[in-house]
Amino acid sequence: MVVCVLLVSASVVFAQDWPQWRGPNRDGKVSRFTAPLKWPKELTQEWKTTVGLGNATPALVGEKLYVFTRQGDEEVTLCLNASNGKELWKDKYAAQAVTGAARRHPGPRSSPAVADGKVVVLGVGGVLSCLDAATGKLVWRKDPFPKVVPRFFTAMSPIIVDGMAIAHLGGQGNGAIIAYDLATGNEKWRWGEEGPDYGSPALLTAAGTRQIVTPTEKSIVGIGVADGKLLWQLPFAPPRRAYNAATPIVDGQTVIYTGAGRGAKAVKIEKQGDGFAAKELWSNPDLAPQFNTPVLRDGLLFGLTDRSNLYCINAQTGQTAWTDASPRGSRGFAAIVSAGSCLVVLANDSELIVYKPSDKEYSEIARYKVADTPTYAHPIISGNRVFVKDQESVAMWMLK
Repeated sequence: MVVCVLLVSASVVFAQDWPQWRGPNRDGKVSRFTAPLKWPKELTQEWKTTVGLGNATPALVGEKLYVFTRQGDEEVTLCLNASNGKELWKDKYAAQAVTGAARRHPGPRSSPAVADGKVVVLGVGGVLSCLDAATGKLVWRKDPFPKVVPRFFTAMSPIIVDGMAIAHLGGQGNGAIIAYDLATGNEKWRWGEEGPDYGSPALLTAAGTRQIVTPTEKSIVGIGVADGKLLWQLPFAPPRRAYNAATPIVDGQTVIYTGAGRGAKAVKIEKQGDGFAAKELWSNPDLAPQFNTPVLRDGLLFGLTDRSNLYCINAQTGQTAWTDASPRGSRGFAAIVSAGSCLVVLANDSELIVYKPSDKEYSEIARYKVADTPTYAHPIISGNRVFVKDQESVAMWMLK
């Protein structure tokens, strides 16, 4: 019994945090995870707690799970004990009503970002809040574009870089990427040439210059972290019934960006004179997601198409490696993570599917039903624990 306790404790101590959108490096990769030689027939649910409506992926730091949801007419940030799901603290404020087609998803979609003892959350109405991570005390709250949001309300997830909270706020034709001092809430800089769509930023360094790479309503842009200056820009306007919802994938100086109706493209960001230029490496017009971001591993890009087929692209050449002929029951919504020797996809039909990262064919290893209601958030895999946010609850499953 003592040995078992020690083993479980070790898996928690050495497990990876998931402090922001798509994990520590915003790349959908789980480190320090060892896949079992034989996957169990079932996962074991250790706890489940009702937290409120929302699609936002929680953030895990140590033994604290930060959950951002909607309860009635309020947006709520909860800090839970990750071991048992018990509430440690709670912050709330009156939330904007969600109208139109988006009212089916009234809860927040933006994932919390946790760094430097702070938690930053972005509500569906564009309200950006910074809280003390230990106590939940409000540090500052900003609403620079009151009631101005994208057509389906706010969905991008903020990023914390160099002591700044950076978010793309406002709506089409009236928005800005704004950097706030994390400690004080003072505005450091803003770039206001284009409004947001639904994708989130990633971080890139080229020629010693740190850059925010993010989709906008019409483009993919590189913005200097230090001063908010536009460094490069590529046109990427969504066609009708499509969106810029995927996070750019950064691999060294290579940026892979993708969107429904436009396929996937790869460019290399290079220094050119006093600025930067994006040199095209390849383009695949056939495969692209609608509401998810692919994962890059071992030179291969794994994703889910807008028609809900899993696929693999050779990320060196852009050539299609394979497309699974059997669509998932996910309507284009899925979250894919790379975990140890496996890939894990959680589609909105609440099935957690484990498969091999092969360039030959889709090869499934295991699948588990992990919720009774739809799931839109990423699974958080930490040691032998899997945290799943469904429509109104959070559950912790154990891999035994």
